[in-house]
Amino acid sequence: MPSPLVVMGVSGSGKSTVGAALAQRLRVPYADADDLHPPANIAKMSAGHALDDDDRYPWLEAVGGWLADHPDGGVMSCSALKRTYRDQLRRHAPDVRFLLLEGSMEVIARRQASRPGHFMPASLLQSQFATLEALEPDEDGVVVDVDQSVDAIVQGYLDASNLEED
Repeated sequence: MPSPLVVMGVSGSGKSTVGAALAQRLRVPYADADDLHPPANIAKMSAGHALDDDDRYPWLEAVGGWLADHPDGGVMSCSALKRTYRDQLRRHAPDVRFLLLEGSMEVIARRQASRPGHFMPASLLQSQFATLEALEPDEDGVVVDVDQSVDAIVQGYLDASNLEED
C-alpha cells in the first residue's frame, strides 16, 4: 500500500521539481510545503532571516495535516531538515516515507542561482546545511544524489524503494 512521501532537503536541492515529477509518476496528489507557510514566515525569510522552531511549528502542523489526509499516497515537498521536524510529521502520518535530496554546497548553490525571485535567498544556504540532520537508520527513507537528471533521481527513488508504477 502506498504511503505519503516527503521529498526533503535544503533549499535549492530540487524538492519541488522532484516532488512534482514523483507524484506524476506515481499518480498521486502533490503539494509544496512552501505554499503552506504563513505570510510572516515568508516575510522573515525574504528579509534574509532564518526561521526558528517556533516559526516552523504551525507550518509543520499544516504539512502534517496534509500528509494525514493522504494515507494512500501523496507527495509533499518539505525541507524537513531536523529529526524533530520529521518526528512532528510522523505524529500526523506514522507511515510517512522520506526522500532526502543530497548534494554538495557547490551543486546546490548553482541550482539556487538559477531561481531568481524565490523567497529563500542564497545567503541562507549555509544555515540550511548547518541545520540539516541526515535520515537516521530507524527513519523510513531513501537518500538520492541531486547531481543528476530529475528522471534519474525519480528512478533512483523508485528503485531503492522497490516501488512499481501502476
